[in-house]
Amino acid sequence: MQNQRLEGLSEKIFLDRYAWKDADTNNAKVGDVVLVLTKDDPKFPTKEVGEIVKREGRKVTVKTRKGELVESDVEKLTLTIEKTPEEMWDRLAAAMSSVEATPELQEEWRGKFREILDDWKLVPGGRIAAGAGASDELTLFNCYVIPSPKDSRGGIMETLSEMTEIMARGGGVGINLSSLRPRRAIVRGVNGSSSGAVSWGGLFSYTTGLIEQGGSRRGALMLMINDWHPDVEDFITVKQTMGQVTNANLSVCVSNDFMKAVKEDLDWELVFPDTTDPDYDELWDGDLEKWKKAGHSVIPYKTVRAREVWHTIIESAWKSAEPGVVFMEYYNQMSNSWYFNPIICTNPCGEQGLPGWGVCNLSAMNLSKFYDEANHDVAWEELATTTRYSVRFLDNVIDRTPYHFEENELNQKKERRVGLGTMGLAELMIKLNIRYGSPESLEFLDKLYGFIAREAYLASADIAEEKGSFQAFDAELYLQSGFMKNMAEVYPEVADAVREKGARNVTVITQAPTGSTGTMVGTSTGIEPYFAFKYFRQSRLGFDEQFVPIAQDWLDSHPGEELPDYYVTAMTLSAEDHIRVQAAIQRWVDSSISKTANCPADFTVEDTKRLYELAFDLGCKGVTIYRDGSRDVQVLQTEKKEEKAAEAVTAPSAETALEQSAAGQAAEDAASVEPAGASVAVTASASKSGLDKQYKKRPQVLRGATYKMNTPFGMAYITINDLDGIPSEIFLNVGKAGSDVFAMAEALGRVCSLFLRYGDHGNKVELLIKHLKGIGGTGAIGFGANRVESIADAVAKALETHVANNAEADHDHDPAPVAATMAPADADESGAPAAAGYGGHGSHAGGGSMSLDLCPSCGGASLINIEGCKTCGNCGYSKCS
Repeated sequence: MQNQRLEGLSEKIFLDRYAWKDADTNNAKVGDVVLVLTKDDPKFPTKEVGEIVKREGRKVTVKTRKGELVESDVEKLTLTIEKTPEEMWDRLAAAMSSVEATPELQEEWRGKFREILDDWKLVPGGRIAAGAGASDELTLFNCYVIPSPKDSRGGIMETLSEMTEIMARGGGVGINLSSLRPRRAIVRGVNGSSSGAVSWGGLFSYTTGLIEQGGSRRGALMLMINDWHPDVEDFITVKQTMGQVTNANLSVCVSNDFMKAVKEDLDWELVFPDTTDPDYDELWDGDLEKWKKAGHSVIPYKTVRAREVWHTIIESAWKSAEPGVVFMEYYNQMSNSWYFNPIICTNPCGEQGLPGWGVCNLSAMNLSKFYDEANHDVAWEELATTTRYSVRFLDNVIDRTPYHFEENELNQKKERRVGLGTMGLAELMIKLNIRYGSPESLEFLDKLYGFIAREAYLASADIAEEKGSFQAFDAELYLQSGFMKNMAEVYPEVADAVREKGARNVTVITQAPTGSTGTMVGTSTGIEPYFAFKYFRQSRLGFDEQFVPIAQDWLDSHPGEELPDYYVTAMTLSAEDHIRVQAAIQRWVDSSISKTANCPADFTVEDTKRLYELAFDLGCKGVTIYRDGSRDVQVLQTEKKEEKAAEAVTAPSAETALEQSAAGQAAEDAASVEPAGASVAVTASASKSGLDKQYKKRPQVLRGATYKMNTPFGMAYITINDLDGIPSEIFLNVGKAGSDVFAMAEALGRVCSLFLRYGDHGNKVELLIKHLKGIGGTGAIGFGANRVESIADAVAKALETHVANNAEADHDHDPAPVAATMAPADADESGAPAAAGYGGHGSHAGGGSMSLDLCPSCGGASLINIEGCKTCGNCGYSKCS
C-alpha cells in the first residue's frame, strides 16, 4: 500500500470535498489541520490549508501552508476527521464491502476494493467519496433525472420540491421541460394563458442558485427540451437575455427526423398535445410518440424551417457554448434499456442519459496508473483486474446508498445502472508517445476502450451469475440494443456470457468529466487532453496556479528543448480532432460522454455547424463546444486574472436577482458589444478595415461600477466600465426582456460604448453627458437634483457621478448619488412607484413592481401588463383589442 501526500490544490480539494467532515467546528484544537476561509465572497471565495497554532474561545490563528498567519472564527473553518487519502480508502473499502452476503465475502472484497483504491487506481465519484461510511443522509449518487413535471402548478411545485431535496443532499438534477405547455397556451382552470416551459425552467434555475451543497458547491441542474416543442426557439436563446436561467446547463434533444429535415432543408412542425383531451391531465408525461401511439391528438403551433432552428442552436452555441445538443432518438436506439425505460434527459454534465427517477452511479479508473514502463505498453492485466473489481464496487453502491425517494430505489434496483469511466487518458497517451487526436490515437482508443468494455461486461455477467440479473433483464431484448449489437459483433464472448449468466447491470460504462477528482489526483481529467501545461484554476476554493508534472519533468530533463509533438493541449488540437476522439470512445460507452470540443476564438458559426453535424454523422450521442473567449469567466485560464474573477462577476448578496445580473452584465454580454452589431463576427472583419483603426479594442478585463436609478420606465441598472481610468463601456438594463424599452436601452448602451471607445479626443465623456442630459419624454420621476427625465438622462447622471468618483481615486468606497439609491416618497420598497398613470408611474393597484413599455398609440411610457394583455394607462390602448 502506498503512502500518499497531497499538496497544494490537491490537498485543498481533498479536505474540502471528500474527506470525512467533523460537523462541529467547535472541536477544533491547536495542531489540527484545517481549511480556513480567507476570502468570504459569494461567488469566488478562497480557502487555504493550514494548522491551528492558537485558539482563544471562538477565535483561532491558522498558519497556512504558505506560512501566513490568518485570524479567523471557528465557524469559518472546515474541520475533517480524515487527514489523508489512506484513511478515506479504508472507509470506502469497508463501506462498499459491507453489503456482501457473508463475513468471509465482506473481508475478501474489503481487501480487493482497498487494493484498487490504493494509489488512486480507482477514484470513486465525488458523492461516494464524500458520503460512503461517513453519513447515512448523503446520497452516493452524483446525479439524478426526475420525471418531466406534470403540466399543472401542483405538478411543477412537486418537481421543484423533489429537485430541492435531491440537491440539498448533494445530487445534481436533470429535468426535461417538454411536458409543459407552450407560452400563451390556454389554461382552462384559471381562464388564462401559460407563461411557457422556459419560464418554469427559470424557476428551477433560480432555486438551484440558492442551494448550497455541503458548504462546498452549488446545486447542479440540466434543463432540456425536445425539438418538437413550440417553445424550443425561446429555449435556445434564453441565455442571450441577461440574467435568465443562469444556474442551469441547457441542451436540446434532437431527433433523427429533425437532422434529416436539416440536411434536406425541409419544414419542421412545432406541436403540442391537445390539452382539452380528457386524458391529458392523467396520461401526458412529455413522451410525444407514446401519446400519439395511444391515439391522442396533437395541435400544430408553428411550421418552421428546420435549418433555421438548427442555425439558431449553432449560433447560440458559438456565442456562449450553449445550448448543447443531445441526439436523443439515436441515444435511445443505442440504449440497453430501450425496451422498458426510455432515456428522457441527461445529468448536468451530459455524460449520463437517464430515464425518469434514474441516477448516476459513477467512478473512474486512473489510466495514468496503468503504464507498463518495462514494455512501453498498457499494463493490460492489471487494468483488467481493476475494471472487474470496479464494476462490483459500483454495483455494491446501489445497495449501500440511502434512498430519499422510493421511486429512485425502485427504479435503480429494477435496472442497477452503473457508470465506470476513466481519467488520466491524456497522461497515459503522453507516456506512450501517442499524439491525442492522431489516426494512431484513434486506433489505440478503439483497442483500449473496447478492452475496458469487454472486461466490464464480463464482470457484470459474473456478478449476475452469483447475485442475479437486474429485475427488468430480458436476454434477447437486451442484446437487441444498438450498443450490444456492436459488442456482440466484436466480442461474441460477451453476448454468450450474457445469454448464459445474465447481466447484473443495464449499463456499465460512462465517461464523466472528473474535473475535481482528476485535479485532486493530479492527472488529466476525464477523456480530455490537458487544458494547458501551466494554467490557473478558478473554483470555490480560490484562484490556483497549476503545473502539469509530466510536462514539467520533461522540460527539466531536456533544458532548452521544446516539448515533443505528442504533448498536446486542448487548444492546440483542432475541433475535429476532439470530435473524432469522442466518437472513437463513444463506440464502447453504453451511456454517454462528457467531452468539450475546444475551438479557437476565430472559429466561425459555419465551422461550428460543420462540427455539430460531424458529431452526428460519427455516432456521438451529444456535442458541446467551447469557443475560446465566448464566456468572460472561465474555470480554467492560461493567464492570471484574479481581479477579473473577483470583480467582474461579484454580485451583491442583498439585492434582487435582476440587480445581480445587471452588475455582472459586462461579464455576460461583453462579446455582444464588440463593437455594436448583432454578432461578434462583425468585429473580426471590421477590425481589418481602415475605419476601425481608431477604435480602442476592449481588453479582457475592465473595472467599473453599477448604478441603480429609478426612471420613468422603472428601475434601471447602469454599469459603467473604465479603460485607463476613463469611462469606455456602458451597459443598460431597463424593463423586461423582449420589451421595446429593453431593446432601446441596450441599443443606447452599445452606441454610447462605441462613441466612448472611438478616437482619442479627450472630451468624449463631457460631450456625451452634455448631449444626453436633460433629454425628456412623456414624464419624469423624482424631484430637484434627483429628477430623472428619461433613460438617457439617467445615463448622463450616472456618468457624472462616475466621473466624480474617479476624480476621488477611490470610487469603490464613495456613496452612490442620492438619485441612484432612493425612490420617490410614494414608491414601494422595491423602488417602483405606487400609482399607475401618466408620466411613467407604473404599477397596478396591487402595488407590485412593474416595468413600463412604450405605447404604440400615444408614445407614452405607460404600457403595462394587465390581465395578460399590454394596456396603456394613459390613452387606453390595448394590444388585445
